[in-house]
Amino acid sequence: MTPEELSGRVRDFLAAHDPATTDRLELLRARFDAGLAWVYYPEGHGGLGLPRSMQAVVDQLLAAAGAPDIDPSKNGIGLGMAAPTILAFGTEEQKQRFLRPLWTGEEVWCQLFSEPGAGSDLAALATRAVRDGDEWVVNGQKVWTSSAHLARFAILVARTDPDVPKHRGITYFLCDMTDPGVDVRPLRQITGEAEFNEVFLTDVRIPDSQRLGEVGQGWAVATATLNNERVAIGGAAAPRESGMVGVVAQTWRDHPDRQTPELHERLVRLWVEAEVARLTGQRLRQKLAQGQPGPEGAAMKVSFARLAQQLSGLELEILGEDGLRFESDQGWTMARPDHVDFTGRDAGYRYLRAKGNSIEGGTSEILRNIVAERVLGLPAEHRVDKDVPWKDLAK
Repeated sequence: MTPEELSGRVRDFLAAHDPATTDRLELLRARFDAGLAWVYYPEGHGGLGLPRSMQAVVDQLLAAAGAPDIDPSKNGIGLGMAAPTILAFGTEEQKQRFLRPLWTGEEVWCQLFSEPGAGSDLAALATRAVRDGDEWVVNGQKVWTSSAHLARFAILVARTDPDVPKHRGITYFLCDMTDPGVDVRPLRQITGEAEFNEVFLTDVRIPDSQRLGEVGQGWAVATATLNNERVAIGGAAAPRESGMVGVVAQTWRDHPDRQTPELHERLVRLWVEAEVARLTGQRLRQKLAQGQPGPEGAAMKVSFARLAQQLSGLELEILGEDGLRFESDQGWTMARPDHVDFTGRDAGYRYLRAKGNSIEGGTSEILRNIVAERVLGLPAEHRVDKDVPWKDLAK
């Protein structure tokens, strides 16, 4: 399909679904069914099997017509992690059940991966899933779960075989967060808000029909999810001087009385590094169009975290004492935000929230190991537990 043919399809869609008179949810559902949600997905699953670059044609025409769009910030885990994993590993029934309400935002998703004893070493997870007929009974605890208080579903990894090495006894599930036994508790963070959660799973029953991939193959599925997560965090499409670097550059322009040669040099250096990261992200997205993301996404995520922390720190230095103030509604109130909004909040929030960027989505230390071993081909770090059954590992 050529761009002209795709444009014609969009115009036909708009003629049949006038944005001025069509209900927002009804229009989004119809857009998915017409293959105009994510055109690079297969037909029947919200797409048309086209190159990823063709998505811009659809988005621009719909935006010009005033059509409503999804808000990726409200369901980032669903769109950036759950959807591509379900597409790659799910059954046809799972794709039909989950992809459309995920894309329209009717069902928000969260990620039940990290545990108190398995953060950086996710493969050491201890949450157990035991087969009981056509169901799995799950018991354990997860932590640092963004949006668990809002989510309808979760992507979940659990140990199904403790008698094999840690990477081989894991299975991947789709968990209904409204099921009995799922207990979500807030975790207060450095900003004073409770954006994250800890989740306790007590005799939670998950149908085998909500298992994603084969039994015991959960690590391969989880790795694909994590690669998608790192690309979603660090490689999002953006115009030049957008995001944090744009905010700090504007702060610099607004405060000529605080400009010094040293601060100017730091700003220019970070601006250049942010532009390099943006262009690298474009190249990575072109590679994604050819298939599943690889370990290169780890480098993008490391770069994003470092730049966010250094830029937010520079912003505070430019603002001086003004940068230390919180807006009145951002006090230490245990607020439960529905998404992270770096550029829409104040400098104090940005500085504190950016501290989490080098932890969430994989710590920068672990991601540097991935880049060293899997991208640069350096000798692997020595590991003594690769062939030891999980049950025999020191806990």
